[in-house]
Amino acid sequence: MAYVAPIHRASSVRHALKLQFFKRDEDCLVVAKSNRLEFYSLTPDGLSLTTSRDVYAKVRMLARLPAPTNSPTDHLFVGTDQHTYFTLSWDKKTSHVRTERSYVDLADKSSRASQMTDRCLIDPGGRFMILEIYEGVITVIPIIHPSMKKRRGGTLSSSTASSDSPQIGELGEPTVARIEELVVRSSAFLHVESKALPRLALLHQDNQNRVRLKVRSLHFNAATSSSSAEASFVEEEVFAQELDFGASHLIPVPAPLGGLLILGETSIKYIDDASNETISRPLDESTSFVAWEQVDGQRWLLADDYGRLFFLMLVLDADNEVESWKIDYLGDASRASILVYLGAGITFVGSHQGDSQLIRIGDGSFEIIQTLSNIAPIMDFTIMDLGNRVDEVHTHEFSSGQARIVTASGAYNDGTLRSVRSGVGIEELGVLGEMEHITDLWALQVSSSGDFMDTLLVTFVDETRVFKFSMDGEVEELDGFLGLSLSESTLLASNLPNGRILQVSERSVQIADTDSGMVTSTWSPSGRQAITSASSNNDHLVLVIGGQILSTLDVKNDLNVIAQKDFGVDSQISGVTVPSLPTPICIAAFPQSAEVCVLSLADLKVLHSKSLGIVGEAFPRSVLLADILAGNSPILFISMADGSVMTFSFTVRDYSLTALAKLILGSEQPTFKKLPRGGGLYNVFATCEHPSLIYGSEGRIIYSAVNSEGAARICHFNAEAYPGSVAVASSQDLKIAVVDKERTTQIQTLPIGATVRRISYSPSEKAFGIGTIKRTLQDGVEIVESQFMLADEIMFRRLDSFDLRKDELVECVVRTEFPTGKDEAGKEISKDRFIVGTAYLDDEDDESTRGRILIFEVDPNRRLTQLAEVPVNGACRALAMLGEKIVAALLKSVVVYNIVVNFDTVKLERAATYRTSTTPIDISVTGNLILVADLMKSTAVVEYRAGNMGLPDSLTEVARHFQTVWVTAVGDIAENTYLESDGEGNLIVLRRNVNGVTRDDRRRLEVTSEMLLGDMVNRIRPVNIQQMSSVAVTPKAFLGTAEGSIYLFALINAEHQDFLMRLQAAIAAYVDSPGNMPFNKFRAFRNSVREAEEPFRFVDGELIERFLVCEPAIQEEIVGLVGGGAEVEGVKGMIEALRRLH
Repeated sequence: MAYVAPIHRASSVRHALKLQFFKRDEDCLVVAKSNRLEFYSLTPDGLSLTTSRDVYAKVRMLARLPAPTNSPTDHLFVGTDQHTYFTLSWDKKTSHVRTERSYVDLADKSSRASQMTDRCLIDPGGRFMILEIYEGVITVIPIIHPSMKKRRGGTLSSSTASSDSPQIGELGEPTVARIEELVVRSSAFLHVESKALPRLALLHQDNQNRVRLKVRSLHFNAATSSSSAEASFVEEEVFAQELDFGASHLIPVPAPLGGLLILGETSIKYIDDASNETISRPLDESTSFVAWEQVDGQRWLLADDYGRLFFLMLVLDADNEVESWKIDYLGDASRASILVYLGAGITFVGSHQGDSQLIRIGDGSFEIIQTLSNIAPIMDFTIMDLGNRVDEVHTHEFSSGQARIVTASGAYNDGTLRSVRSGVGIEELGVLGEMEHITDLWALQVSSSGDFMDTLLVTFVDETRVFKFSMDGEVEELDGFLGLSLSESTLLASNLPNGRILQVSERSVQIADTDSGMVTSTWSPSGRQAITSASSNNDHLVLVIGGQILSTLDVKNDLNVIAQKDFGVDSQISGVTVPSLPTPICIAAFPQSAEVCVLSLADLKVLHSKSLGIVGEAFPRSVLLADILAGNSPILFISMADGSVMTFSFTVRDYSLTALAKLILGSEQPTFKKLPRGGGLYNVFATCEHPSLIYGSEGRIIYSAVNSEGAARICHFNAEAYPGSVAVASSQDLKIAVVDKERTTQIQTLPIGATVRRISYSPSEKAFGIGTIKRTLQDGVEIVESQFMLADEIMFRRLDSFDLRKDELVECVVRTEFPTGKDEAGKEISKDRFIVGTAYLDDEDDESTRGRILIFEVDPNRRLTQLAEVPVNGACRALAMLGEKIVAALLKSVVVYNIVVNFDTVKLERAATYRTSTTPIDISVTGNLILVADLMKSTAVVEYRAGNMGLPDSLTEVARHFQTVWVTAVGDIAENTYLESDGEGNLIVLRRNVNGVTRDDRRRLEVTSEMLLGDMVNRIRPVNIQQMSSVAVTPKAFLGTAEGSIYLFALINAEHQDFLMRLQAAIAAYVDSPGNMPFNKFRAFRNSVREAEEPFRFVDGELIERFLVCEPAIQEEIVGLVGGGAEVEGVKGMIEALRRLH
C-alpha cells in the first residue's frame, strides 16, 4: 500500500480572476494553482493571501457572477477537469469560503473532450453563460434575471418557489447545444443592443486546416411545466476571408465601438461586425500572442510567447470610428498564462513557466512590484542530500524538510535552477566579524528604550566580549562593561528589573547597575568550586556547583543564598531551568540516574521525578521550560546526549510532568534557546548538526529543519536597527539575521534564461551538470540552441558550458564515478564524470533520427573537458549506470555499452540490446534489472546477463505490465516493486511476482496500488531510507510534476495499512470540500480507457493531515468510526509524525 503527500504545492498559475468576493466595492484576486484556489487582497505593498481552499478536482475555468440578490458580494464560478462546475461565496460570519451551488456534472462519455483549452464566457448582457468543454458542443447556462423569475413565479405555487430556488443573478439549469465547428481556437461574445440576441464569434479551424471566423446567435427557450429548455446557435455570418494561420485570439471590442480584434502571428485585424469592414495591419515582427486583458474601451494589454508585454490601442478618426491601431512594446516579463488588470496601472501576470508577477504600468514601460515564486514546470530534479546521513550512517528520523532538492524549472527565457527546502529560513542581514570558538551569546538592554536590545555579550572558551549597537546599526566593541568580568567564559547573562544586569561565570555571580556603571553584588562558591550550569528569572538564580551541588540565590536581595544541597558524586546534575514566571520550583537533569526532577526552591526537595530511560543508556544534558502552545501548559524540553529531545507537559497547578514525547534531531546533543513569538509564547531554537526550530501550530508542537549552514549558537536580538532579528554564531563568524517563525518553503534561484531540460549533481565536484535549450527570436525567425553547462553548488552560479551542434538538443544527463587509478595504498581512485545524451532535429524528409552520447570530466580549474563522443542511431532519451556499464534508451531500443579506457581515450562498445514496443522514455536500474518506461505500453522489467563461454551479453524481458499506459516516468522503489506515472496524472504501483506458480504469473506485473494524483509527474527520484518504527510509512521517492508540485511517496508499513485506509475513508466522509466534490472520485484512477470508483490501496497524506484541524468533537466521531480501540491523542501523534516527514 502506498502513501503520498505534498512537500511543495503546485505553484503554476493558469487561471486568475478579479472580483468583489470579500466585500462590496473592494476587489480581490483569485488564483487557481492546479486543484487549489488562493484568494488575495490588494494592499499598498502588493498582494496579500487572505485565504485558500483545496478543491477535489483540477481547476480549469473561473468566472465572476455579479452579486445575486441574496448576496452582498460576487459569487465565484469554478469549472473542473472532471467536467463539473460549482459556485462559491464568502461567508462573512464564519470567515470561510462557502459552497453556494454543489457541483453539477456535465460529463458525457460519448463526446470528445476539446483539444483546446476549456472556455467559460458570459454574454455582455449578463443573461447567459456558455461552457466549451467538448468538441462541437456548447453548454448554455441561463443566468436568472427578473423576467425569468417573473415567468417562473407565474407557473409555480408559493410553496414550490422557496428560498432554495435560484435567485436573480444565480445560475439556472444547463442545456446543451451543438455546432458544426469542432476545433475552435477562440470564441467571444460580441457586444449587442440590450434586447438583441447574444452573438457568439468563433475562430475555428476547418477540415482543410484553414482558419475561419463565424458568428452565431444564441436562441434560447426557457423550460416550462411541459417541456425542457432548448438552446441553439444559429449561423449569422461567415467571413469568407481566410485568416492568418497563426490567428489565436478573438478580443471583443465593447460598445460604443463594437466589433472584434483578431490576434495573429503576423498581423492584427479589426472587424466591424455591423458593417463587415476589416482593418488589417502587419506586425513589425512576427510573434505568437498567448494572453490579453482589457484595460479600457480602447486599450488592451497583450503578452506573447517570449515573455514580452505590449500595449494595443485603437486609433479613432474624427467620427469616433476605428481608423487603425497601434502597438507599443512595454518590456519583458514572465511568459504569461493569464493577465488580470486590477486598476490604476496594476496588472497581475500569472505564469505557468515562470514566476507570477504584479506589475505597475507607467509611461511606456512597467515595474515589477511583487513576485510570486513558481517552480513549474519541473522538467527534472536532483536530491543533493537528505540531511540525515553522516558518512552514510543513519543518525535521526527522516524529514524531507532537511533535504535539499534542486529542480530544473521553467521554460525558455524563464528557465531556472531552483534550490527548494521546506523548512525554517534564516535571512542574513550582516556579518559582525570572523570569530571562532563561540560558546554562547546573550542580548542585553543597557541604554535603549522600549523592548529594544543594544548590547550583545559573546562568550568564548576563556574570555567574554561585548558589542554595543547604536540606533543606526553602528557597532562598537567595548573594552570594559559595567565592571563585569570579561576575562573568563560566561555561563549566563540577563537583564533584571530596575536597570540591573546579571552575569554568571565559572567562578562567580555578579550584578551590575546600568545607571552607576558599577558592580553592586557579587557571590562566589566556597572552596573555589566551579559553576557548571545556571538558570534565572526576575526573582531567583539557580546554580549547579561542581556538578553535584544545587544552590538557590535571591537576585532581589543582594544574592542571598536561599537553599543549598549537595546531591553527592553519584547524583551529578547536568542542567537546570527555572520558569520565567515566578514559580517556587526548579527542574534539574540527573544523567547518572537517567531522570529529571522537579524541586522546591525553598529547600530543594524533590517534588516529582520522571525516568528518561535505562540507567547507563539515557543521559540528559540540558533542560528548558517554555510556553509553546497558547492556552496550554508549558513544555519541558530535555536535551539528550544521543541527539534526541524528550518533552513533558509541565502542570503549574501541582508541578507534575506528563505526556512524554521523544524525537531524534541528530547525533549530538542539542542546545536550546528561546525566541519570543509574541503573546507570551516562544519558539525554541535547537542547535546541533541539524538545527531545528520548535514551535506550536494548530495545538501541536512542530519540529522543523532550519535551512542554515553551521548555526552553532543563537540568541534573540531585537535591536532598534535590526528589529526582530537574532544573533547567530557559526564555527567561523558571528552574524545578525532574521529567522522565520515557522516552516515555509525556501527557494533559491539561479536564472538560466533557457529551458533546463536535465540536471545531475556531483557531490565530489560540488557542482551541477545541466542540459539547457535556449530559444531566441531574431528578425522574426526562431533560433534554438542547446548547451551542457556546469554550475556551482554553493554560489549557485555558472562555471563553464559546452555548446552542442546546430539542431542538436540535450535529452538526458547523468553523473557517474569512473575509476582513474590507484593511490599509494593500492586503493581504487574514482572521479565523477557527466554523461550526456542528445538528439538531432532532423528535417522531416530525413528518415534517420540521430543523436550522440558525450562524456565530460571537470578539470582542476572547474572547466569541462570532453573525454568521449559516440554517435548513436537514434535520439538518446535516457541514460543510467549498470555497474561500470552505460545503459542508454534510444529511439526504439535499450542498449548496454561497455566503457573501454585506453590511456587517455575513452570509447563505448555495444554489449547488448533490447527492442521496445514503442519508444523508451525513462529507465531505472537496480542491480542487473533495468526498468523501462515504454511510451505507450506501460513498463517492462529487463534483465541484463553477462555472456560466458563465448556467448555475448544479453538483455531479456522478464516481466511486463500488460496495459496501455502513456508512461511519463518510472522508479524502482523496493525489491520487485515499481512506481510509474502516466500522462493523465495517475500513479501506479507495480509488483513483480517472482514466486508465481506459472510462467505467466511471474511475467505479469501486478497493480498493487493506483490513484489519480491530478498532476503529470515528469520525474521520479527514488530514495533509500531505513524503515522507522516511530512512523507509519517508509519514504521511497520524491516526485516532480508539471504544475510545480513536489511529492513525497512512501510505502505504508504492514501493521498500519488497514488503519490508515479506514482513517482516510472516515475523514473523507466528514471533511467538506468546495462544491461538495467527492474525495473518492477525485483520487480514483482515471484515463481515456478506464475510470475507477475510488483510489485503490492508496492513502492521500494531505487528507489524513486535515484530521489535525478538525474540531475535537469531529475528531472523536472520526476515531469512533475507525474503531480498533484507537484514541484521539494516539491518532494525532501518528499523523503528526507523518507530517514531520515533509
